[in-house]
Parts: sequence; C-alpha cells; structure tokens
Amino acid sequence: MSTTTLGGKVALVAGATRGAGRGIAVELGAAGATVYVTGRSTRSARSEYDRPETIEDTADLVTAAGGLGIAVPTDHLVPEQVKALVDRIEAEQGRLDVLVNDIWGGELLFAWDAPVWEHDLDKGLRLLRLAVETHAITSHHALPLLLRTPGGLVVEMTDGTTEYNRDTYRVSFFYDIAKSSVLRMAFALGHELGPRGATAVALTPGWLRSEMMLDNYGVTEANWRDALKMQPHFGISETPFYVGRAVAALAADPEVARWNGQSLSSGQLAGVYGFTDLDGSRPDAWRYLVEVQDVGKPADQTGYR
Repeated sequence: MSTTTLGGKVALVAGATRGAGRGIAVELGAAGATVYVTGRSTRSARSEYDRPETIEDTADLVTAAGGLGIAVPTDHLVPEQVKALVDRIEAEQGRLDVLVNDIWGGELLFAWDAPVWEHDLDKGLRLLRLAVETHAITSHHALPLLLRTPGGLVVEMTDGTTEYNRDTYRVSFFYDIAKSSVLRMAFALGHELGPRGATAVALTPGWLRSEMMLDNYGVTEANWRDALKMQPHFGISETPFYVGRAVAALAADPEVARWNGQSLSSGQLAGVYGFTDLDGSRPDAWRYLVEVQDVGKPADQTGYR
C-alpha cells in the first residue's frame, strides 16, 4: 500500500536497474516520491552484465507502487551524461531532495582468491572506477541542486558497516578498497553537507537476495529457502525492499540530520523506525555475521530476524 509521506519529493537513484537500487526506488515511490532511475541496461541495450533487468522496468515498478518513476539511461562514468541528467531533473522538477548513490557494476570484475599481484589489473581498476569514481562524479553534479532545498539527503550505498569493514578483510584488495572508500565518502560528505543543511549517510543492506544472488543459488524469491541446503547462513538474507524501506524512512525523518556522516545498516534502522521486510521479519545481518557466522557457530537465525 502506498503512502504520501514523500509526496512532492524528488529522488535520484543512481544505479537502479536491479538489486538494492531497484528496491530503494520502488519503496521511495511507494512513499509517494518522484524517482529518477538510472543505469546502463535498457530495453534497447544492455551493460556487460547482459541481464534482463532494465531501468524502464524499475521505473514502471515505481509508478505501480504509487510514485512516479522516470528512467534516464546514464553512464555515471561520463560526466557529460551525469550533468545532462541533473539538468533534466532541474528543468522538470526544479529540485532534488534525495540522492542515492548505488552505482556498482563490479560484480563480474573481482576474484575471490587472487591477491593484488595475481588479480587482473584492468578488471580491478575498472571496478574502482565503477564503484568509486561514479559516486564522486554524481555527487559533484547533483549536490548543487540538492542543496537548494533545505533538508536534502544523500545515501551512499555500500557493502558492510564502518565497524565491520575496519576489522574484516572484504573478499579481495579491489573489493575491500571500493566498499571502504564509499563509507569514507559518506563521512566526508557529512562534513561538507551538514553545515549547509543537508545530511549524508552510508547505508548497507545485509545479505541481499538480489536477482543475481538468487540466480547464483538457482532459486527464486518464491522458494529462496531451498538455498539453505547449500548455504545454511543464507537464512539471514533479506529482500532489496528491506533496505529500500530504510531509505524511505530516512527520507521521511524530520530529524534525519542526527545520522549525518554515519554508517548505517538496514537491520539497524529497522529497529529504530519499525519497518519490516516483505515477510514481516527484521533481519539483522551484520550482528548475525559477527556473532554467529564469522565465529563458526552453526546457522541459527533465532533472535536475528
């Protein structure tokens, strides 16, 4: 059921083709927002992922949820395209209230077991460009418009909290640097935006049941629990709409500035704002990882969702 808590608000979800970006866009729409969704996969062209999800599909889902979805094909590594995107938002809406930097595109570019000297250098460097440079380009062009209206929100999407990533090696040299860099971006933006009346946060979902993750286990959202036979800890996983509800809650919070510069998680915010995942649960993946999975305990989500 849609609400109008964000009626009249304008959001840009950069990197909204699938996964967390799609879930965030839809939940902002469900709260009544106008949502511009960007990416490189459209109904006429695909990114190197070569997957069926498109930004037009995401825009349609936003509109069906109760908002207005507007798809704009954009390569966020090309400053001219990002500038044109922001110019269009300014011309059509005259404001920008929420910016979600969810651009990633590196899923096929990192190797789990290769140290930096064995890792494909071109792939590693492209991963950093896609995961870090895109965010900087988008913020550079979009923040002047966002700052025109007091109370703006910037959400830097990453994988892992500041605390977890500080103490945990994340997959590989390039992946680790990419995800930690985005956390630091939110911290830096908090210092630059806070005195100017806006808020920046870093936000991580837990173990995300994205389209690619479900495909990886050979399951669908309808039968995802079948994957527990292969990976029992997958029971702590969450839908992309859970972190989407986290963003919608932040965007509707008149006291959102209390979070400025901080690292947040979907499970943490569910405990504060009271939202749930689609099944009514509140998975707290990052607490589970520390207290159960990473210390080698048997999979048991009791008390964690």
